[in-house]
Amino acid sequence: MTNTVCADSYLTLHYRVAAVDGEDFVSTFGMSPSTLQMGSGQLAECLEQRLIGLAEGERRVVELTPEEAFGVTNPQLFERIARTALPSDVALVENSVLEFSTPDGARFSGFLRQLDDTHALVDFNHPLAGKTIRFEVEIIAVL
Repeated sequence: MTNTVCADSYLTLHYRVAAVDGEDFVSTFGMSPSTLQMGSGQLAECLEQRLIGLAEGERRVVELTPEEAFGVTNPQLFERIARTALPSDVALVENSVLEFSTPDGARFSGFLRQLDDTHALVDFNHPLAGKTIRFEVEIIAVL
């Protein structure tokens, strides 16, 4: 009997998250496979949902719209921030990720979209928000 993926399965798999034009965002193909516990947050929930019911040895490719994947781009999550309020311990480079800390120590990231002499435009959307993605998976083992 072949094991199938359940909501709490521990599994080994290869996976790829790519743009529909083929640009890979992350891929384990050609490397060691990944091992994860379903429901633990190691893989985005929208991707985990596509694994449920797959059997060992099964390979599948699905396209996910922004609404099904990481959401649409929310313009309210773009923030214009004074350069003086940005982290001073990192180089400010457009198209790079900046780490921020809140007063209580929580950490979060933003994507530096534009930079001028006085301000930066930082995008706090998920990096894949607004993108249709291609999710490819090969289930190696379900434990």
